Amino acid sequence: RLGCDIYKHEGNKGKGAAIKTGIAEILRDNPNISGIITADADGQHTPEDIMRIAGRLEQRPHSLHLGVRNFKDRAVPFKNKMGNRFSSLYFQAITKIACPDTQTGLRAIPVCLFRLALATEGSRYEYEMNFLTAAAKQNYPIEFLPVRTIYEENYETHFRPLKDSFLIYQTPLKFLCSSMICAAVDLSVFWLLSSIELIAILFRVLFATVTARVLSGILNFFLNHTWCFKNSSSFQRGVGNQAVKYLFLFILQMMMSWIMVTALSVLPVPLTILKIPVDAALFLFSYFVQANWIFHPGRKLKTEGKR
Repeated sequence: RLGCDIYKHEGNKGKGAAIKTGIAEILRDNPNISGIITADADGQHTPEDIMRIAGRLEQRPHSLHLGVRNFKDRAVPFKNKMGNRFSSLYFQAITKIACPDTQTGLRAIPVCLFRLALATEGSRYEYEMNFLTAAAKQNYPIEFLPVRTIYEENYETHFRPLKDSFLIYQTPLKFLCSSMICAAVDLSVFWLLSSIELIAILFRVLFATVTARVLSGILNFFLNHTWCFKNSSSFQRGVGNQAVKYLFLFILQMMMSWIMVTALSVLPVPLTILKIPVDAALFLFSYFVQANWIFHPGRKLKTEGKR
């Protein structure tokens, strides 16, 4: 024994599962612990940096501390720079927090976040992003500690580029899929109704837009509530509250679509074609509203310790 306890899963259940098992075991055996430190096993974190971030946790025991790397360093592989850049932009877009290194494995997690860590969905690499996002959305303070950037040419990783990237970004990808399905329904109904030339263009566009949006909107809410955002902490809120907020967004988007398509109808382009870029522009707006307001967590989990 080297002064530590080692817990093993029967098989490789993933990094997220390992972190949650570690937290559960530590909490059971050390109920008065102030927090834990997680560090990757690929040699990227020095013992000095691990001790530094542990010291930060002792000084500020109610904050989540991240050991952030310098991605301007020439030693950092290009794919790592681009991957972290995209991840950081995505994180900032959905949380409004600028995080220079969302993928760091060197973290100091205070005991007040243990229950959130155990409740966070995910068992592989997506777990770390899910946990970081959940902590940010529930307004826990996040602090950054610059650490050394170490990359070995032959270091091994169990990261699966396609599978794990999908798991990390599954919520926006599911939202995209849901939106594409509903857009197809919306455009089909709009095309059918806008082809009726018995009424004036202004009212024809309004009637077609309202009918198409109502049908596709009902389908969209159902898919987003039961599928897209189901596996996040935002699912704590009841369907009634979410439905009211979604209805507000639904009416706003419908009016914006009608106004914008009508304004562009002076162009010698079919109305259905004009509607495509309009709805594409509203897509990102809708995602961020739903992720940050409609399906956003309404309350914090009860946590250990005082904040």
